[in-house]
Amino acid sequence: MQFTAAAIQMTSGDDISANIAQLTPLLDEAVARGARFVATPENTFYMRREGTAAMGDVPMLQHAGVQWAMAAAKARSIWLLIGSIRAREVGMDSPFNRSILIAPTGEIAAAYDKMHLFDVTLPDGTSYRESSQAVAGKKMVVAPVGDAILGMSICYDLRFPNLYRQMALAGADMLAVPSAFTRPTGAAHWHVLLRARAIENACYVIAPAQCGTHPGGRETYGHSVIFDPWGKLLAEASSDTPQVIYAEIDPARVAEVRAQIPVLAHHKTIG
Repeated sequence: MQFTAAAIQMTSGDDISANIAQLTPLLDEAVARGARFVATPENTFYMRREGTAAMGDVPMLQHAGVQWAMAAAKARSIWLLIGSIRAREVGMDSPFNRSILIAPTGEIAAAYDKMHLFDVTLPDGTSYRESSQAVAGKKMVVAPVGDAILGMSICYDLRFPNLYRQMALAGADMLAVPSAFTRPTGAAHWHVLLRARAIENACYVIAPAQCGTHPGGRETYGHSVIFDPWGKLLAEASSDTPQVIYAEIDPARVAEVRAQIPVLAHHKTIG
């Protein structure tokens, strides 16, 4: 059965309450437009300056943003994907960067911990060391969302195609890539990588992104997008404005494309 999906683009800062206040009207707009699945970007509730301590890395169910999101999903009877939060488990020195899928009942349906951490130095000399602030996850996660199956990932995971192929082989027909791409890497690689993940797996790709300038001058690329299983661009946001984009998701379209080009049936494990 077809349904409307929405990707929310945000300019998150370092105040959880202010980020919730930014998100609430965007979520309400998505629901008013008929969205049954809504996704938010990486670092939804807290976008810190690089090199400073993360905030809000508390046990998942104690996180103020997660508590708000669970109530919001239940009140609106929607599937809500919170792109990521920092979630610390008991006994951990550092938190996970965790994406959370919330069911229309308000219950947490699935959680995915980012497997590939962003440790890079860009050509302009800017350095990012996510591993100094987070622990890498170890498990792929797919989860049902109504009649669709969602594959969960976060930002830098996008550069590792085997993760998405494994999710598709596990039944995913919709891939979420909540992100906070830097402007240089986004301008160079964002669209082509997302479109490739859609085409090579014959999946919908929903990629809500951070945009604009954040505390400390950190800049993100924006351009939240939704691609269909043929690689067609269904919706795209601007570079620097919080907003919502929409697309119709039809699981039958996935089956149609996979029948035309049966890449999953032809997949071979090498080595």
